[in-house]
Amino acid sequence: MKTPRPNLPALALAAGVPGATAPEPAAAVPARLLVKVCGMRDAAALAAIAALGPDFLGFIFAPKSPRFVGDVLAPELVRALPPTIWKVGVFVNETTENILAMAHRFGLAAVQLHGKETPAQCEELNEAGLLVMKAFSVGEAVDFNALLPYVPYCDFFLFDTKGAAPGGNGAIFDWSLLSAYNLPVPYFLAGGLGLEHAAELAALHLPGLAGVDLNSSFETAPGVKDAGRLGEMLKALKK
Repeated sequence: MKTPRPNLPALALAAGVPGATAPEPAAAVPARLLVKVCGMRDAAALAAIAALGPDFLGFIFAPKSPRFVGDVLAPELVRALPPTIWKVGVFVNETTENILAMAHRFGLAAVQLHGKETPAQCEELNEAGLLVMKAFSVGEAVDFNALLPYVPYCDFFLFDTKGAAPGGNGAIFDWSLLSAYNLPVPYFLAGGLGLEHAAELAALHLPGLAGVDLNSSFETAPGVKDAGRLGEMLKALKK
């Protein structure tokens, strides 16, 4: 049984997910793509990026990633982010115990699982009250049947480009592979999305598409985001 999350209906409504309704009381939210900015680890840029008003900010807790938070970013800075922004911890093949410990330390409301995590682990994190986003790598095809066991325990899926690393490979995949998507879980597109894709993304109509994940194309160095370019992207997506 999924743990109710009061903000999810508003997010679904904002994404234009079919059948979504706003929580009561709430003003109507125009349909738009949700935006997640991932790989945050630079304290100096954090406030500037947060001021742009993304829906999600992602913090990577995978030691092999060049954007690994480690001890670079103080938990207090993450906790102090506006409550309107979902704070997402990104993990790769980590134990539930360690994920929950980091969630408590940094005040995370959501987790993105970017490895070979099982549906059972998604269920554990779901029942712990976290929003669960499960990532899947996309190559030349997508087996939607393989995702079915995850459906009851995930709030979002995330489709990223298959590459040498679990994520952050900086390349796009063929989005038309998702045109036959028929599962009830909304998803994010990830993988090399940049300003040059803004117009196409804003006009993109794919079943289940809820948002976009922005990362390496908006960096001056791994984990250091360019607030100016991200601001342009957000404005373009809202158009």
